[in-house]
Amino acid sequence: MLGALFFAAALTPTLIPRSYLTQGALAGGCFAIGYFAGVLWRRLWHYLELPEPSARLRSSANALAAAFCLFIVILFLWRTTEWQNSIRTVMKMTPVETAHPLKVCAIALTAFVVLLVLGRLFALIASFLAARIRRVIPRKVANVIGVLVAGLLFWSIASNVLIRTAFNALDSSFRELDVLLEPERPQPTAADRTGSPASLVKWKELGRMGRRFIASGPTAAEIGAVTGRPAQEPVRVYVGLAARDTAQARARLALDELKRQHGFERKLLIVITPTGTGWIDPAAMDTVEYLHHGDVASVAMQYSYLNSPLSLLFQPEYGAEAARALFVEIYGYWTTLPKDKRPKLYLHGLSLGALNSEKSAELFEMIGDPIAGALWSGPPFESRNWRSITDNRNPGTPAWLPEFRDGRFVRFMNQSGPTVPADAPWGAMRVVYLQYASDAITFFAYRDAYQPPAWMNAPRGPDVSPELRWYPIVTMLQLALDMAVATGTPMGFGHVYAPEHYVDAWVAVTDVGDWSAEALAKLKERLAAKARKTTTGNADDDPDRGG
Repeated sequence: MLGALFFAAALTPTLIPRSYLTQGALAGGCFAIGYFAGVLWRRLWHYLELPEPSARLRSSANALAAAFCLFIVILFLWRTTEWQNSIRTVMKMTPVETAHPLKVCAIALTAFVVLLVLGRLFALIASFLAARIRRVIPRKVANVIGVLVAGLLFWSIASNVLIRTAFNALDSSFRELDVLLEPERPQPTAADRTGSPASLVKWKELGRMGRRFIASGPTAAEIGAVTGRPAQEPVRVYVGLAARDTAQARARLALDELKRQHGFERKLLIVITPTGTGWIDPAAMDTVEYLHHGDVASVAMQYSYLNSPLSLLFQPEYGAEAARALFVEIYGYWTTLPKDKRPKLYLHGLSLGALNSEKSAELFEMIGDPIAGALWSGPPFESRNWRSITDNRNPGTPAWLPEFRDGRFVRFMNQSGPTVPADAPWGAMRVVYLQYASDAITFFAYRDAYQPPAWMNAPRGPDVSPELRWYPIVTMLQLALDMAVATGTPMGFGHVYAPEHYVDAWVAVTDVGDWSAEALAKLKERLAAKARKTTTGNADDDPDRGG
């Protein structure tokens, strides 16, 4: 009965549309968890030797429970298409005609059987061990020890054999992918470009994502054609993992290369923390370069070959260490320059990059000489500063778009821009969080297993299904799956941040004052059209897109 209820709840919508494959796997896993909870409850009842109902009463209760569960499962399967379309509608996606309930059931049954076999194997090993231990210690103590030893055995096999083997294979695969030289991105020849023959960083040492970052982006001619004003060639500096052995050495190399390209003579200097593989969202950096007519220098440093989820799972300290090393080098040199001649210094990061960028700078070390601000998009749920500010938001403001105090230091933005008026005064440092209510990477929390999240309260975000409901344990698992597929949404939803929304964010953070509302609207249209034209499937084009 619990398995059926968990199965049915797993069919309800959350933040991201699901395919029948992911829906089936999720439903099967939830059925297994519910089934396990029921078995555990029954065994606990027996273990405590509590009174049991008669055989006749059990038979009648089982028949009623079976009928009820069958009715609930059929009803929820029938509504699955409607629920999935409720998500697709708010994301302006084409509705689906069917959610393939038979395929969902087949996949769910397969997933349940696999988990059931593993569970029975665990119980068999625990019983075997308990029987051996029972010869020397009391039965109940032996049973507990048998379960604990079996758990340690399964965990050891999973972590030391399966997970480590998978990690080594993935690490090798991502490492090989990182060194591939794409023929469509030839080595730059201009001396003022990173990776050129005159550069301190070799082209091969940039890594795949570094070469993509350096080779892409608007030129001065392209910026001038859009703005109708004179423009400069943006400065982009990137250092890959292969350039030096340590994060500190790579950070010093980045500083030297930035000085070589006269990056400290620009109007803006942005320290970027990439996502796991080193990917930098072009929607973010192209936008700010257009807004400031190319008078922008940016610097970034790779810290992993793995994509963001794997990097966060296996190498959580690497990103924070690299981000901190780069900030210390850049900020340390920046503070030695005359205040009236140095650039405004900003931080930027998307997803895991936002998390590590937050960790790179310490507030107390900047009190005497603060940076100009930061733009962090799609901050992961583990971002401590973001979590603290969100939890302490002004009363009456929604968790998916909070207001914090008078908005002088921190502001939040989504597809519709900020809630704080654009002409509201800022403090010495400007921090903007760009986030979508449909981004599970931002709004997932472990406590969703036992209490409804605040972002579900009315009013809800414009990109969240009105059919979404909270269910104990199941909702947390649904959101965990949403995190895994959060980059499979259209641009402007989920974890795929759109350039037109970056325009509003950078305008607020960098105090853009020489653009009219009409010119900004045209820039948004142009960048949005370009982004949607060049992105033919986010997960394929950018396997680490923000994740």
